[in-house]
Amino acid sequence: MKNGHEVYIVSSREKRAGLPTELVQEDTAKHLMVKVGNVTKTNILEKGISTLLISNQYKRAILRYFSGIKFDLILYSTPPITLASLISYIKKRNNSATYLILKDIFPQNAVDLGMLSKTGIKGILYKYFRKQEKKLYKISDYIGCMSEANVQYVLRHNPEIEKKKVEVCPNSIESHEIKLTQSEKKCMRDKYGIPQDKFVFVYGGNLGKPQGIPFLISCLKSQLTNENTFFLIVGDGTEYDRISAFFEEEKPHNMKLMRRLPKEDYDRMIAACDVGMIFLDHRFTIPNFPSRLLSYMQARLPVLAVTDPNTDVGKVIVEGGFGWWCESNNIQNFIYKINEIIGSNMVQFKKNAYEYLNQNYIVEFNYKTVSGHFK
Repeated sequence: MKNGHEVYIVSSREKRAGLPTELVQEDTAKHLMVKVGNVTKTNILEKGISTLLISNQYKRAILRYFSGIKFDLILYSTPPITLASLISYIKKRNNSATYLILKDIFPQNAVDLGMLSKTGIKGILYKYFRKQEKKLYKISDYIGCMSEANVQYVLRHNPEIEKKKVEVCPNSIESHEIKLTQSEKKCMRDKYGIPQDKFVFVYGGNLGKPQGIPFLISCLKSQLTNENTFFLIVGDGTEYDRISAFFEEEKPHNMKLMRRLPKEDYDRMIAACDVGMIFLDHRFTIPNFPSRLLSYMQARLPVLAVTDPNTDVGKVIVEGGFGWWCESNNIQNFIYKINEIIGSNMVQFKKNAYEYLNQNYIVEFNYKTVSGHFK
């Protein structure tokens, strides 16, 4: 029971984990983990098939474990967008209210990256997924978007949607500051082989197609001889081997590549760095808003966003006074920003980052946004 609500969670447990579907009682919720195919860190074929099957796999598990439960409100997010039939079924069965948290705009993001197209064989898949996307929007009483640019994009490309049901309901986080003393910061840098006397830029998160890895590598190449900086790349994904090959070839003395760490270690290591980085492929026409932004802000890290011009994440960062932005298609602009950052007042940027987080991206704000519609 949380805030007077009984909470039931349904989430995916990918096949690679080797674990069965399981119902677990957590502190304030019942959590149903459903065994599904591999959706992340896999090839496009397996990802596509697994995505298509998720709705029926969820439905079977819900009917088995939650058959007697009447749901008043269904909260669900994208990806995937293939849950329309499942949400529609539960909504009709229970007369439930529905709220979509739109974290990703698919299938257009796949078209942007060349994984799908609007014509040819891939066009068949695109039309199917686009139909599912529109169904999901239609059955949703409200749609919460990651930013204002996302709201405008959804309304512009789906004119049949009522404006009043689309709003900003961004990624959010529990209010918990991650702050290290100078001694702790020194220990963390020593633990992971990060120099004490360098200005450390860190990228943490997925290393996949959306991040525009070829441009990220070009940016790293531009800094190979920079004696003032150190670049730390922490993550995993379908493009990890490409980054790894760059490190093997160049053997950079001022850079380090690491796979994912346990969350607590990752959070503390991030806090021992100076600036967090976000990268997005320049081909995107949809306004992505990466969630890793919040982990940087939680650790009081200013942020350098290197993205396409369609997302407003750079605008938010710059106007919020906690970072910098440049397009992900111009190496010279990236080099210029690195030099600008090194000469900046980091104390004020760090303060702004944490304050902006607490003013805009705390879980309680999203709770009020969603619950306000269903009192």
